[in-house]
Amino acid sequence: MTRTQKQAEHTEENPPKQNGKGAVSAVQSVDRAVSVLEILARVGEAGVTEIADELNVHKSTAFRLLGVLENRGLVAQAKDRGKYYLGAAVLRLAGAAAVRLDISQEGVPVCRELAGELGETVNIAVLDDDAAVNIMQARGTASVTAQNWLGRRTPLHATSSGKVLLAHMPPTLREGLLARSLPRFTERTITGTATLRAELEAVVEQGYGMTIEELELGLAAVAAPIRAHDGKVIAAISVSGPVYRLNSDRLPELAKRTVAAGAELSRRMGYGF
Repeated sequence: MTRTQKQAEHTEENPPKQNGKGAVSAVQSVDRAVSVLEILARVGEAGVTEIADELNVHKSTAFRLLGVLENRGLVAQAKDRGKYYLGAAVLRLAGAAAVRLDISQEGVPVCRELAGELGETVNIAVLDDDAAVNIMQARGTASVTAQNWLGRRTPLHATSSGKVLLAHMPPTLREGLLARSLPRFTERTITGTATLRAELEAVVEQGYGMTIEELELGLAAVAAPIRAHDGKVIAAISVSGPVYRLNSDRLPELAKRTVAAGAELSRRMGYGF
């Protein structure tokens, strides 16, 4: 086989195999890249020579690392001084982590009060790519044996929190998700795009989302939005329990209390000030 033929084999569909040495080198590069971010976080800004000295590597290596980080927006360069500093992408990542932490902290008293008042399981969920993930949970007296939803990723179209998050997404992002095949979990799962769009419009109009046996048989839930200071919906608070307790007679009152809890959490996150 000629050298050209060998090169042709190493395409994106059939990449060359990475040996042990290559794997170690890749891990080392990641470690050095993280070290660069830590250096800039500590000193504010630094040049290639300073960073190379800190990492104990050649200037060309430091320059390549900075180039990759700059392309991803993790560092930026002050053109007049040739110094590098942390970029906007780091702020976005930190902001996302801070929002989750703030919601979890602020949500504890609100969730516990709501769970104690209603006796049901209360969750706070945030968007995680194409799913909702529960980051906070409180259980009421009636839900002692209920399953643990904390940390679980749940489908957007089949959960009350997911519907709230989906309904308040930017239209282009929402339509991209709706264009995918929607899996069915029970006979009551909404899998038709037109029907789901109508449901999401109702979520926005009434201020809450609801599911009855759409994810699991015997399970019902209602959820309301949690907003950041700028009005953007950043999470959803939900109340869930068995359908024999969360029946059609009780759900309207549960929805009212859940909306009130969502408004309180939104206030704690700075909305309305």
